[in-house]
Amino acid sequence: MNDKTFMAWPSRILFGCGELLSLAPLLQKQRFRQALIVTDKFFTDQSDIVVRLMESLASHGIGSVIFDEGEPDPSVALCQRAAERLSRVSALADIDHVIAVGGGSNIDLAKVLSVTLKYGGHPADYVGEGKIPGKPLALVAVPTTSGAGSEITPGAILVQENSSTKVALMDNDLRPVTVVVDPLLTVSCPPKVTADAGIDALTHAIESYLTCDSMHFDRQGLADPGYSGRNHITQLMAAESIRLCFAHLPTAYRQGADVDARIGMAYGSLLAAFSYANAGLNAVHALAYALAGLTHASHGSTNAVFLPYVMQSLLPVRERELAHIGSLAGLTAASQSELARKAVIATRDLVAQVGIPVTLKDFGVTKGDLAGLASNGLAVTRLVKAFPIQPPRQAFEAIVANAYAGKILTD
Repeated sequence: MNDKTFMAWPSRILFGCGELLSLAPLLQKQRFRQALIVTDKFFTDQSDIVVRLMESLASHGIGSVIFDEGEPDPSVALCQRAAERLSRVSALADIDHVIAVGGGSNIDLAKVLSVTLKYGGHPADYVGEGKIPGKPLALVAVPTTSGAGSEITPGAILVQENSSTKVALMDNDLRPVTVVVDPLLTVSCPPKVTADAGIDALTHAIESYLTCDSMHFDRQGLADPGYSGRNHITQLMAAESIRLCFAHLPTAYRQGADVDARIGMAYGSLLAAFSYANAGLNAVHALAYALAGLTHASHGSTNAVFLPYVMQSLLPVRERELAHIGSLAGLTAASQSELARKAVIATRDLVAQVGIPVTLKDFGVTKGDLAGLASNGLAVTRLVKAFPIQPPRQAFEAIVANAYAGKILTD
C-alpha cells in the first residue's frame, strides 16, 4: 500500500452491448464535425460496423473520411504511406478527430496519424517517450477484439524495418480521449483472433500484476510518465482481469457467439488495459517483440509462448502473487508454493487449450537463435528495467532456454 501512484485514463468510456451507436451523439455534443476513420479492409469489405458508424455519424451532422489500409503489426513505413495518401484528401483540413476501428494494430496506426496529420514530419521523428510537440488530433478508439488494450495505453507500437524488435511512440497524450467497448463487435472474431487477443489480455494482466512496484519504478525524471509501476489500484484491476480471462476465454474461443463469454472477455481486456497502461510491462513483451522480429508471428502468440516461462522465473520473488493468480484461476493447493507452481502450469495449459504453441520450437526457432532472442529482448530497455529480477540477463537466458525446450520445472 506504500505506493507512489501516477495514473492516466481516457476521459470517457462507453461500455456495453450496442454502445457503438452511442458514440455519435457524444461526439455531436462535443462539437466534432469531421472524422477520419482508420480501419482495414475487413471492416469495409466484410463487416457492417464501419457502415453503421458512418450512418450514425452522418445522422448527427458529422462527416467522415475512411482510411482502410490498416495492417497487422503496423510498420513505420505504413504510417508514413498513410499520411502521404491522406495529405491528398480534400477534406483533410476539416478533420478534427480520428476514430480507430479494429484491433490494436489499427488503433496504433490511428495514434500515429493523429500526430503526423497535425504536426507533419516522419513517424520516426516521434519514436521514444515525450517526443510529441503538443496535443494530437482527438482520438476515439473502437476496439473490435478483447485483448490489445491500445485503446487505453500511451503507446503506439510499430515495426521498424531492418530492426530485430519493435519501436514505440510513447506519450500520455496518445491515450484516446474516448473509448467505445461494445462486446457485440467481438462476436465476429474467429477462434484464432479470439485466442491471440485473449491471451494478450491475460498477459497484460499477469505481467502488470507481477511487475516492478511503483515506489521503485524508474520514471527517468519524467513529470508525465507513460508507465510508473504497479500500485494497489492496478493490482486490483489486474486480479479481476485474470479471473475473468481464465473463466471466459475457453468459452469465447470455442463458442464465439456466446455473448456472456464475450462480455466477460471485454471486461477482462479493459481491466487488464487499465492495469498495464499505468503499471507497465516487462519480460514477456520484451521477448515477444524479439520473437516477432525473428518470426513475424502474431503479437498474442509471441506473448503466449513466453508467459508461463516468465512466471516460472519469478517464483523466487513473486510467489505470493503467483499463488493468488492460481486461486483466481480456480485452483487449490496445500501450500502457497504449490499453488504458485500450479498457476504456472495452468497458464501454460490455457495457452495450449486455445491452440497457441507452447514452445519456441513450434515457432521454427532453432538453438542457434536463442542467444539473439535473449539479447534482443534485453535491448528493449523501457520494459526490461521493470523486470523484478535485476540484473536480468541470466533470467532472460533461462526463460528463452526453457521456452525452447518446453521446460516447466513444476510439472
